[in-house]
Amino acid sequence: MAAKAAVKKNLSAIKRVRQAEKKNLSNRMARTRLKSVTKAVETAIKGNNREDSEKTLKIAIKTISSANSKGILHKNNSARKISKLTKKVNTLSKAETG
Repeated sequence: MAAKAAVKKNLSAIKRVRQAEKKNLSNRMARTRLKSVTKAVETAIKGNNREDSEKTLKIAIKTISSANSKGILHKNNSARKISKLTKKVNTLSKAETG
């Protein structure tokens, strides 16, 4: 039997692997940031602190919108997250005033 030739290195495939690893790291950091910001808002809501929850909500909306524009989240997913958090903060505001 004839010996097999050595596998050629496909440079474009090697580059795509490098790019995928970079993107994966970047996206993972962004998703972690989203989770921590969301948790911060929910913690502020549980603490019944309206000012703090509104402040953290503003930061969360900015972070979620940023992830949406970078393609990390789908636009409907980001809209749903923002709506859900805003609704929770607004119920807190109504409970304090009402």
